[in-house]
Amino acid sequence: MTAPAPQTSATKLRPLPRFIFASRWLQLPLYLGLIAAQGVYVFHFWIELVHLLEAAFGSQTALQALISSIGYKETATTTTALNETIIMLVVLALIDVVMISNLLIMVIVGGYETFVSRMDLEGHRDQPEWLSHVNASVLKVKLATAIIGISSIHLLKTFINAANYDEKVLIAQPAIHITFLLSAMAIAYTDRLMSRTHTESH
Repeated sequence: MTAPAPQTSATKLRPLPRFIFASRWLQLPLYLGLIAAQGVYVFHFWIELVHLLEAAFGSQTALQALISSIGYKETATTTTALNETIIMLVVLALIDVVMISNLLIMVIVGGYETFVSRMDLEGHRDQPEWLSHVNASVLKVKLATAIIGISSIHLLKTFINAANYDEKVLIAQPAIHITFLLSAMAIAYTDRLMSRTHTESH
């Protein structure tokens, strides 16, 4: 008994299913737009880094730009040089940019690989480890985890600069962070249940 020949579904799709399936390419401009947004984040990162280096060498203009960008409410008369709080807040802001950039990469690469087209990265030495087993459920869990990390950075920035925030903000941010954490746990638990059910069904 001969084995059935492998079906080449791409060439045997009827016109309407082929058109519907091809509509996935409409997502391509969205991913290209996220790449452009990534470029904006890179530009912003370097502006903040240059301001930090200039302020370290005594530039008052750069120092005031940093104070304005991080929401530090000291006046020019009381802050004439970098202090530990300003440096910490700026570094946390830079880490925040990096983490959001990582989130963008996960959405761009993982989303394109999952919903648009294979990238054929198998065997490539720079293939991300997580991309080898990515699917919609794994991508959701990883995105939720990344959002928790970003929220943690924002929460830390708020508490370091707590004197410049309203009491309602100081209460609301931990509540929002806990909500993110519980949501990620619920997503991970749901994904685990679905995976277990799928395994048992086979």
